[in-house]
Amino acid sequence: MTFQRIVVALLVLIVAGLGAVGYFEWKMAVQVRTLKAFVEGYVFNDAVMACEQAKSSTPFKWNGGKSTSVIGLNSVKLDKYNVVASYTLVADGVYCDYDPIKRKAEIGSSFLERE
Repeated sequence: MTFQRIVVALLVLIVAGLGAVGYFEWKMAVQVRTLKAFVEGYVFNDAVMACEQAKSSTPFKWNGGKSTSVIGLNSVKLDKYNVVASYTLVADGVYCDYDPIKRKAEIGSSFLERE
């Protein structure tokens, strides 16, 4: 009888622990999404200005564009210590990658081939 009570108690503790872990994971995911949305909103105006002023053979026109979309904030971990961030915009088929750290825009560049 004692063994059965111990097994039931352990099962209840495991279920409660898994529930708590699931709750905290959900809570953190909500906070990360909120933080990402805030950062994207903060970077958006700078990205549009930098992309429109970037020198390129194909001009980037966000304000006069017929088809514009935001791909959003992306990141690539180059190695153990370096993470490169990019905010990508598309206007009339022209891609623009904006680096929020360096505050530099590159038109038609591939984010993965950036230095």
